Amino acid sequence: MEKLPLPISRVVDLKKKFFKREELLDILRHHFGHSDFRGRQLDAIEAVLCGKDCFCLMPTGGGKSLCYQVPAVAQKGITLVVSPLIALMENQVTALKKNGIRAEYLSSSQNPQAKEKIYEDLDSGRPSLRLLYVTPELIATNGFMYKLLKLHGRSLLQLIAVDEAHCISAWGHDFRPSYRKLSSLRKRLPGVPILALTATAVPKVQKDVIESLCMQHPLVLKASFNRPNIYYEVRYKDLLDDAYADLLTLLKTSGNVCSIVYCLERSTCDDLGARLLKDGIPCGVYHAGLNNKVRSRVLDDWLSSKTQVVIATIAFGMGIDRKDVRIVCHFNIPKSMEAFYQESGRAGRDQLPSKSVLYYGLEDRRKMEFVLRNAANSKGNKLNSQDHQIEKCLADFAQVVEYCEGSGCRRKKILGFFGEQVHGALCNKSCDACKHPNLLSKKLEELTHMSSTLSKNRLAPVFITGTSLMASDQGTEFWNRDDEVSCSEEDICDSDDEGLEICDSLAKNKSSTFQLNERVEHLLQAEENYNSRNSMNKQASGPGDKKAITETLREASIQRLQNSLKQAQDRLSESIMEVQIAAKVLENECYNKYRKTGKTFYISQVASTVRWLSSCSASELSNRLGSNSSKISCNTEHNSKEQEETIVSDRDERKNKVGVGGSKSNEDQSGEATILTNERDNKDGLGNPNSKTMEKTRTQDSQLPRIPSFSEFVGQKGKLGQSDHLGALSKRPTSSVSKKMEARSGSEKRIRLKD
Repeated sequence: MEKLPLPISRVVDLKKKFFKREELLDILRHHFGHSDFRGRQLDAIEAVLCGKDCFCLMPTGGGKSLCYQVPAVAQKGITLVVSPLIALMENQVTALKKNGIRAEYLSSSQNPQAKEKIYEDLDSGRPSLRLLYVTPELIATNGFMYKLLKLHGRSLLQLIAVDEAHCISAWGHDFRPSYRKLSSLRKRLPGVPILALTATAVPKVQKDVIESLCMQHPLVLKASFNRPNIYYEVRYKDLLDDAYADLLTLLKTSGNVCSIVYCLERSTCDDLGARLLKDGIPCGVYHAGLNNKVRSRVLDDWLSSKTQVVIATIAFGMGIDRKDVRIVCHFNIPKSMEAFYQESGRAGRDQLPSKSVLYYGLEDRRKMEFVLRNAANSKGNKLNSQDHQIEKCLADFAQVVEYCEGSGCRRKKILGFFGEQVHGALCNKSCDACKHPNLLSKKLEELTHMSSTLSKNRLAPVFITGTSLMASDQGTEFWNRDDEVSCSEEDICDSDDEGLEICDSLAKNKSSTFQLNERVEHLLQAEENYNSRNSMNKQASGPGDKKAITETLREASIQRLQNSLKQAQDRLSESIMEVQIAAKVLENECYNKYRKTGKTFYISQVASTVRWLSSCSASELSNRLGSNSSKISCNTEHNSKEQEETIVSDRDERKNKVGVGGSKSNEDQSGEATILTNERDNKDGLGNPNSKTMEKTRTQDSQLPRIPSFSEFVGQKGKLGQSDHLGALSKRPTSSVSKKMEARSGSEKRIRLKD
């Protein structure tokens, strides 16, 4: 039930520059249901109400949104909130409306009627809106900036809140170029206080944000990054029999609790979701490859507790206000400590005990290092900044590796990364390193030994094989981004599938693609040379075997497509043609497209088809299956026609060679019986030629006369002339060989008549 707006008599005096704590608490309790402010919330609220700029650094779940929502209710006018995600805006606007606060958002997902209604309210004499959420891309447009200038001229723009402010800094882990354009707000809208909020910002990022937004002597508020209610743990994939089985056990033994599982690749999300559903864990899949309707449905089901588990890429959960998340799992290693802290911090916002589990694998580490090394090239950075950017990315990632491979307290490492020095006793055994130090030391020794053994004994093609849950031949989807479902720049944060965007850009850049393929070829060749020197069986060292699409791989792909088709059938509530036949049709399409390129691109195309099946409509699926089926049938009919025409032409050719009638010599007559006997022996009991005869006939027919070269043909044409040559061919006397064949043909006919 929505709450009624605060009565006029209880609204704070609009002319006052200072608000009493009791007045702000009254708003907090009436509209938001909290008994008191937490941390530095009140300091931030009082600062912006006095017209002062403020930089607010609070941990995930620290209640940053209240720092601008309470001032929006307390004073007349509009608070402009810049947010990076549409899902975040929708969620907060819905919650504010339920609390009796007039709030709206503007984005590409809204229909024109809804936008026009909002614009009419902004242009009215007394706008009823208190909070307006927009994307940084919209602020950069001239039309919307004109409306902001009009509001500013009428003294109706009271506050500008920049949420997820670390996105404005090139040093931040989620840098968005569109955020850089916010630097013009101070010059064009002077006198309006700016509130910058973030949960993850190292000192260098803090300084960059303040300078980029042109904040004037801001009040800098920092809360502790410590989340005492979260238990931190790292599990090592290389030491587990099956990482998926371990994850399944973790979710089942924890009960029906709210959980988020983060993955690096979209295909991994799809595979995990399918397997968890099959094993009895109700879950949803959320990533940028899905259309808006599917993502909205998954998010709504999760927020309403219809679905407790979500398998997602890193865009999911940013700013989403669900406080009872108990488990956050990283099935692949994140790219930075900032990203890990922000994602793991989505657990336990209600301050109750929660858990963060990171699955660390050596293969994941090598894959992420490869992606980060190519990040600068793919984003089109200048040459003089590429090396610096790569070094920064690798340095940030090295902090995550140290977090996983180090033996010290994990909580202390997290806080130390953000410049917060604490004593080890603060953890109080709330991480696996402090709770089981001896067990962790043993695991790290095994991991170190395994890592050294792998590096000595093999050169793994780490850029091809991935953490796919299917057969090992299926590798990764880091190669082909064709057929990817498109989405708006506003819909998903730029940080979503960062590695996939990097590899997408590499695929589109010809020079980068050439260098990438050259690297892979070099690694494959090195591995083949190694195997050929150390293996007795030299057949396994062929270069074609490494890239060939095996029957085993094709069968696994068909099975994967069958599972996706069954899920699509359940989702669409419509019967599809035979699932097995449909899977073969789609697999055949992938195979025909990339059979010459190799299994890597073939695997990527299969993964792309699986993602497409998760969001396609019934008509799209029917059309695709229908067109592919017709192509296959047409090809089959065409091949059968060609075979029939070949047989007929061969038969006519043999008849022409034999001829009709003609005399025969005694030698030919004596050989007739032998020829006819062989003819009878070469037929089965029904008079049809047997297989041996057909094979022999094809062999004989394939031995055609030699075709003259072009120079021979030109020389012959010069001597005889084209017309004389044709005339000579038509009047040419029958050769002795032709006479013999004609004689045999006549003898055969007479003998058959006698029989």
